[in-house]
Amino acid sequence: MQENYNQINDEELATLAQAGDELAEETLIRKYKSVIKNKSHLYFVTGADSEDVMQEGMIGLFKAIRSYREGRNASFRTYAELCINRQILTAVRQATRMKYSPLNTSISIDNKISDENYDVSIADTLYSSLEENPETIIIMKEKMQGLENEGKNFFSELESKVLVEFLQGKNYNDIGKLMNKTPKSIDNAIQRIRKKLENHLNRV
Repeated sequence: MQENYNQINDEELATLAQAGDELAEETLIRKYKSVIKNKSHLYFVTGADSEDVMQEGMIGLFKAIRSYREGRNASFRTYAELCINRQILTAVRQATRMKYSPLNTSISIDNKISDENYDVSIADTLYSSLEENPETIIIMKEKMQGLENEGKNFFSELESKVLVEFLQGKNYNDIGKLMNKTPKSIDNAIQRIRKKLENHLNRV
């Protein structure tokens, strides 16, 4: 019976799951477990472990299954990944609002971020505008002791504040309004941050 469900496309499985078909729901959960696992490695939630992030991702998947409607422009996979990202991002934002201090909290990063569809550095990700990819915000994971040793002097006060707001999901316009700066000056700050990170990566 399970083999038959494996032949059904995700859109139909979501429709069946919404109608109460538990096997259809289990099939989707099994298929997307690896997606959630991969995404959980891209995010760091203050005070949480990887299992906590996995649980947030699973909640996002359940929301996708419950709310997906066939006929939309997006496939179920696209919609599910969007919901998973949003759910994890909500947890990230809540954690960073409470515990993230721009001047006394170090920024730690991985050399590479690997997922099914891309392999990029944190520095590359930071340089990308949130408007271009608003749902994929990568919160730095602890890896490089060098940045921690350099502490709050690694970034200027402005850069530290811009980076914190950027990682919380704000776009350049919102950050600019908050800090009474132009979007261009915010973009310049992000570029300086990227350059500093690249220089640091070259030294370690």
